[in-house]
Amino acid sequence: MQALAAKNAQAAAGPSRQCAVPARTGSRCSRRPAQPARQAQPIFASADKVSPLKAQAVDDIAVYTEVSTQSVADAQVKLEKPRVVVLGSGWASACFFKALPKDIKEKYEVVMVSPRNYFLYTPLLPAVAVGTMEERSIVEPVRNLVLGKGDYYEAVCKAIDPVRKELVACFPKDAGLDEACFKIAYDILIIGVGSVNNTFGVKGVAEYCQFFKSIEDANTLRKRISECFERAALPYTPEEERKKLLSFVICGGGPTGVEVAAEIHDFVFNDLKAHYPELLKDVRIRVIELMDYVLSTYDRKIGEFTHKQFERAGIELVLNTRVASVRDGYVSVVPKSGEEFEIPFGSCVWATGIAMNPLIKELQQQFPEQTHFRSALTDEFLRVKGSDGSIWAFGDASTIEQPRALQRADELFEQADTNKDGLVGLKELQALLTEASKEFSHLEEHARFLEAKNKRFGGLLQRALAGNSNGAESPMQTVEETDELTKEQFKALLEKIDSGLRALPATAQVAKQQGEYLAEVLKRGSFDQQAKVLQPNEKQAPFKYNHKGSLAYVGGDQAVMDIPKVGPIFGTGAGIMWKGYETFAQISLRNQLLVISDWVRTKLFGRDISRV
Repeated sequence: MQALAAKNAQAAAGPSRQCAVPARTGSRCSRRPAQPARQAQPIFASADKVSPLKAQAVDDIAVYTEVSTQSVADAQVKLEKPRVVVLGSGWASACFFKALPKDIKEKYEVVMVSPRNYFLYTPLLPAVAVGTMEERSIVEPVRNLVLGKGDYYEAVCKAIDPVRKELVACFPKDAGLDEACFKIAYDILIIGVGSVNNTFGVKGVAEYCQFFKSIEDANTLRKRISECFERAALPYTPEEERKKLLSFVICGGGPTGVEVAAEIHDFVFNDLKAHYPELLKDVRIRVIELMDYVLSTYDRKIGEFTHKQFERAGIELVLNTRVASVRDGYVSVVPKSGEEFEIPFGSCVWATGIAMNPLIKELQQQFPEQTHFRSALTDEFLRVKGSDGSIWAFGDASTIEQPRALQRADELFEQADTNKDGLVGLKELQALLTEASKEFSHLEEHARFLEAKNKRFGGLLQRALAGNSNGAESPMQTVEETDELTKEQFKALLEKIDSGLRALPATAQVAKQQGEYLAEVLKRGSFDQQAKVLQPNEKQAPFKYNHKGSLAYVGGDQAVMDIPKVGPIFGTGAGIMWKGYETFAQISLRNQLLVISDWVRTKLFGRDISRV
C-alpha cells in the first residue's frame, strides 16, 4: 500500500493540469489534442503496450488494468456530500438504485458508472435468442432507475486507487466516438461489475463458440440459427455439410444451457418446420454436460424430468462428458468412460460458468486479504476485506467470507462438554450447534436436523470419516451405534460440516437481494466524517440470503421449479407459473407490459424468422 501511495504521489507531482475541471463530476479530458505543444497525455497506454494483464471483457467492453504514471489531470474534487459511486448496471446495481429512497440526494451524492446504459433481465435472454421475446422488452434504461436519485456516466472503470479514494473511467471504445477518460473521487465505492465468461482453458472456445451473457450474444445466436438454415436450404448443398450446419451444440447443462436448448427446439419445430420441412430430419440439438444429469444444482427429480422431456422432444444429452477442445465446426469431447470423439456443429453455445472480472483481479493485487479465485471477498455486511470499509461489493463480483467452525474446534468442544467428561453427547452437541449457529450460520441446518432426529447418535462418524455421506445431506443423516464423541471425533465432524460450506450461487436472485440490502444499509446507516467510512446502523443485521426457489424452462410450454418447503414442481402447470413469474419479476411496469405482449404475439403469430 505504501508503494502504491508513493506511485500516486509521483503521478500527482507530474504533468500540470491541461483541461478545465468541473466542480462536481471529477476531472475529465478528451484524448483529442488541441495544440501540439499542449497535447494531453493519455491516462492509459495503447492496447499493445498494456501489461502484464491482457484486455478482457467487462460487460462486453475491453478493459485494461494497468495505469500509466502520467495522468490527464490530477485535480482534487471538493465534495459537499459523501459521494457514493456504484460500478455496474447489472442486477445488484439496478435493484440497489430501485430500492433507494427518493430523498437519498439529501444525504448522499450517488453516481452510477457503467459502460452499459441499460439493465438486462437475463433470465429471458434465451427467449430473445429465438424471437420469443424482443430485446427491448427485457431492457430498462438505467437513467430511468437513477432519475431523481443520482447521476449516471456511461464509462468503463479502468483502475481504482483505494489510497486516494478515486477511480479512472473512460467512455467505452465500442461506442463509436473518441475515448474520453476522467477521474472521479469517492467516499463510498460499491463494486457490481459482475463476472466474465469462463473458458476453463479449453482451446478454441473463444474463437469458435458463442458466449451467452449479453443482448449482443443473444442476437448473434439468433442470426446464426437463421444463417445455418438458409445455407442448408440452398440447392446442391452436400448432405454432410447440411447435417453439420443443422447441428446445434450447447456446452453446459445448467439452467442457461437447458433453456437455450429448449428455446432452439421450440423455434425449430414450432416456427421453422413450415418453411424448411425437408430439413427437419437433419436437425440435431445436443447438450454436453460433465455431470450425470442436467440441472445438477436442482432436486434430482427435476433433472430426471428434464432428461425425459428432452428425450421425448429429441434433444440429445451427452452426459458424463467434458469438452477437450474446439476447432472450426467441431467440438472434441471425452466421456468419462470412452475415447475422445468429435461432434460437428453449425453453432456452438458456451454456457458453462463464470470467471473473475479483470477489475477485481487488479483490485485484489492491492489487498493481501483478497485470496478468492473468482471474486472480491467481503464480510457479512458486504464490505470488501482489506479496504477499511470504504469499498463494498455485491452480485457476481463478490463472495461473502464464511468463517469455518473447525478453526475453533477446541473452544467449541470445551463449550459443548458441559459435564467435563471429555465426551460430547447428542443433547450437548445439539445445544452447541444451536448456540454456535449465531456465529457460524452454516451450523443452523445441522442443529435443526439433530433436533428433528429422535434416534441415537452414533454411526455418524463412520460415514463422516469414510466420506460416504451424500454431499447434499447433513452429516447428521446417520444416527446410530454410539451416542458420544471424543474431541478428535468432534473435530472430524466439524471438518465434514465445513467441507459442505458453499459460497452463494452467482444468480440474479442473490444479486437482487444484495442490492436491496445495501440500499437499506445506506439508508439507515451514517457516514463517519472522521473515519470517512459508511457505518451500518447498530441494529442492522448482516446480510442473509433467503433462497426463494429455482426455475427453468424446458420446452413445449413446460418448466421445472424447485421451491423450498414445497419441493419440485414440473410440467405444464409449472410452465404457466414460470411465465407468470418472469413477467411480474420485471424491473418496471413498462417491461411487464412489453413481456406480456410478446407472450401473446408469439402465441398468435409465431416467432419472426427474419435475419435482421
